[in-house]
Amino acid sequence: MAPLCAVFRRYLRSQGLKYTTERAEILEGIIECDGVFEAEELLLELRRGGHDVSKATVYRTINLLIAAGIIIQALFDSKQSHYQLIYGKAPRDHMVCLHTGKLVEFVSPELIVLRDRICRELGWEPVAHRFQIYALSPQGSAVIAAAVSQEEESDRG
Repeated sequence: MAPLCAVFRRYLRSQGLKYTTERAEILEGIIECDGVFEAEELLLELRRGGHDVSKATVYRTINLLIAAGIIIQALFDSKQSHYQLIYGKAPRDHMVCLHTGKLVEFVSPELIVLRDRICRELGWEPVAHRFQIYALSPQGSAVIAAAVSQEEESDRG
């Protein structure tokens, strides 16, 4: 598998764009995240590391990395977009609590087998996937149950 910088350089060249120092720093910052990240967090980390990158450059580079198939947008809530490095990585799936926002990452070999089988049946080549389960965590369920119980008590009283 080709190094990420080479993959990104090839993609940029195909689009008539240059592999700049800022783009290289952003890609390196994403590699160091090794998980789900937000653009604003990435920007802050880059600036803490002494890199002088603009917010606009971070967002434009993220869009280019998505188009190049290096990262995906992994949206876990309606407030903030989250991204994840996928190129050369084993799929990582997520479960999100609808009440607390808690995120649990997991790997399921069965999902990978299913993905590959579906792709083969349709004549497609699997590259990556994103699987998200929206559920209630035990903590979220407990908070909701307590709120319902309180509401019922106040209705009686």
